[in-house]
Amino acid sequence: MCTHHACIDRRRFLLASAAAGLLAACGTGESGGKPAVAIEIDTSSSCALDGMLLADYPGPKAQIHYEGLAQPDWFCDTVEMFSIHLNPEQARRVTAMYVQDMGKADWERPRGHWIDARSAVYVQGSRRRGSMGPTMASFSTEADARAFAQAWGGKVLRFNEVTPDMVVLDGGALHDQRM
Repeated sequence: MCTHHACIDRRRFLLASAAAGLLAACGTGESGGKPAVAIEIDTSSSCALDGMLLADYPGPKAQIHYEGLAQPDWFCDTVEMFSIHLNPEQARRVTAMYVQDMGKADWERPRGHWIDARSAVYVQGSRRRGSMGPTMASFSTEADARAFAQAWGGKVLRFNEVTPDMVVLDGGALHDQRM
């Protein structure tokens, strides 16, 4: 039988555990409970996968923030971000992911206009090229994504509609039958 104090202590523990879970789900890192914020690229910001300087290339960029790390991993392309994020071996805890709103940023020299990657709307398969060729343009609104798709082609997708087979980074080499 549960004593009054034991029940109260158990409830407090359960409430504290639930609150900690909610904070973790909201993207708080270990930096005093503050959520990770987007960091602007500069001339030395380089891609975590290939070392390319982000400022030198067109198209939407991305950043992933991990628990316990002060600086994000940068990606010169949204496809790279998705490839890493959807990788089944990804073991680091993601606290935030940001992409650029290409409805506001300049395609050729994108700066600023960072938005939450999970709430962004994407266009896959457009004629517009990013730093690595085909890219997924990112937008804060569905209306901007649809207008882009009408002008440049492509399919409008939500974050959770992007699948690993859409973001393969082999450049088609694995499927090239001429080799």
